[in-house]
Amino acid sequence: MTNPSFKTRLARNDIVLAPGVYDALSALVAEQAGFEALYLSGASIAYTRLGRSDIGLTTFTEVADTLARITERVSLPVIVDADTGFGNALNTQRTVRGFERAGAAMVQIEDQTFPKRCGHLDGKAVVPEREMVGKLKAALDARASSDTLILARTDAVAVEGLDAALDRAEAYLACGVDALFIEALRSPEQMDVACQRFGDRVPLLANMVEGGKTPIQDADALQKHGFRIAIFPGGTARAVVHTLQGYYASLHQHRTTQPWRPQMLDFDALNEVIGTPELMRTGQKYD
Repeated sequence: MTNPSFKTRLARNDIVLAPGVYDALSALVAEQAGFEALYLSGASIAYTRLGRSDIGLTTFTEVADTLARITERVSLPVIVDADTGFGNALNTQRTVRGFERAGAAMVQIEDQTFPKRCGHLDGKAVVPEREMVGKLKAALDARASSDTLILARTDAVAVEGLDAALDRAEAYLACGVDALFIEALRSPEQMDVACQRFGDRVPLLANMVEGGKTPIQDADALQKHGFRIAIFPGGTARAVVHTLQGYYASLHQHRTTQPWRPQMLDFDALNEVIGTPELMRTGQKYD
């Protein structure tokens, strides 16, 4: 399933704010909150499905399965993190085809070596520019519809410096990609430089990682720089883990959930969120 409306939406100058999600439930709650798009974070899949760090441990099939479950449940366009394409140009083609079938509106591919690591961890390495250009061309050739957008990410700022990263972004744009993501910009000044070079030519994505390399700004400030997509990819998992730490500590201490009840949904409220009454009514039609 493709989503031509997302391509049209990105042509506007006002920024798209996409929260990070990691499964169908988080996606459903985000949709109900009123967002226009979602970001399926590879890091958050590693955190939640594996209980592990974002260091290239997740696989194509794990991400594709998660994506398919999300797009079955919600109607919002989903930007999906495809890491390095999970291999070479041929692997990247399989990834794009699989994610497109699973309902991706935009597929993000980065120029790190494999196995990759979180863009805000130290010790990254990048593949040669020529290799990444080949992978992007392969990705563009693999998609069944031009409405499935390809987002090119470079991690070269931390490895080769800002100028080299901008030059890489230029080469990636020349391939015909639909959007650019220059990861881990270090300051508002670097953000301005990137936006001045590319902001009027292609949608630029800003990545907001709490405690990461890039200073956190709100979506309105990012729009003033010239970004057209703002993601807060891992904030969801960090918020959930913080809540679970409090919940489990309370249950362990008090041996009951009663002290935590004001911070919980009850049985009926959760069923309302996930649509149980509607599902039951649908089932009754077939009795």
